[in-house]
Amino acid sequence: MQIAATAGIENMVARLRERDVRAIARAISLIEDDTQEASRLLSACFPHTGRALQIGVTGSPGAGKSSLVDRLCRHYLHPSNSVGTAQQRSSVGVLAVDPTSPYTGGALLGDRIRMQEHHANADFYLRSMATRGALGGLAHKTAEAASILDAAGFDRIFIETVGVGQDEVDIVRLADITIVVLVPGMGDDVQSIKAGIMEIADIFVVNKSDRDGADRVEAEVLAMQSHTGISSGWTPPVVKTNSLTSAGVAELAAAIDGFHRWLLQEDRLLLRRRSQWKQRLFAMVQEQLMRAALLNGLNHERLEQYAAAIVDRTRDPFETASMLVDRLVKRTD
Repeated sequence: MQIAATAGIENMVARLRERDVRAIARAISLIEDDTQEASRLLSACFPHTGRALQIGVTGSPGAGKSSLVDRLCRHYLHPSNSVGTAQQRSSVGVLAVDPTSPYTGGALLGDRIRMQEHHANADFYLRSMATRGALGGLAHKTAEAASILDAAGFDRIFIETVGVGQDEVDIVRLADITIVVLVPGMGDDVQSIKAGIMEIADIFVVNKSDRDGADRVEAEVLAMQSHTGISSGWTPPVVKTNSLTSAGVAELAAAIDGFHRWLLQEDRLLLRRRSQWKQRLFAMVQEQLMRAALLNGLNHERLEQYAAAIVDRTRDPFETASMLVDRLVKRTD
């Protein structure tokens, strides 16, 4: 049985390496279902990862993130059609995190409709992922899905978050480059949101720049940077775009490539990824500890009993938590 399972994993990884669309879709579905097979698959894929450039695109709902990602995909897939660029052709994977459908529990597939012109391209793959209650702008298994696309050999992986607020900044723990998309006239007042997503940007985009107020948004970002100072040595550029006409998209691609070159200097990309993996490892340990706790009897019914006793003041919550951790550690040693 184990030999057959191992052979099946090896076969799937081989198909992934050939960028088999069905294998990629199957692999991500296994991961979303959180099966033991998924864990073995991710381990088998890991030696083939670390080569892709992961680009996060985040911002408020209605900022035009999907249209902007679509234009960037077009730029990288068909560089000869892009004005003023000598960009080499790249393969592109997209993970679009969408709101969860209240009927099916899956993702609302607006991004598939927007990017359907690329689907026949062998160098393109799009997957919509439902948040399923996860906070932070990402789906629960977005990082693992990105690993699958990385193992499949895509050069660039765009991770488009669901529309986020000030504190939903999980993308910075995953992406090599984080693009924050702002838009004039929709309440994107820089001063009101600078304590949140404004601080994670490597590149700012003022999209829908044909609207009134685009210059004001750009000026506010620049003013914020001059007042706060830049400690990393990189000043995030502000690029004005119009995703409907592709205006500014070549300039945005140039900013992405410029920041990538900066990251490759002095091991900055390596240090960033080390920091991200430190945080991800901690989260993975937390998740596995919770899974072990559930397997060892810490189910919802038991938690209800403890909660009732705490409310009745017959149990101390702090001693109860310590007792449960001690019990869990002893059972997992």
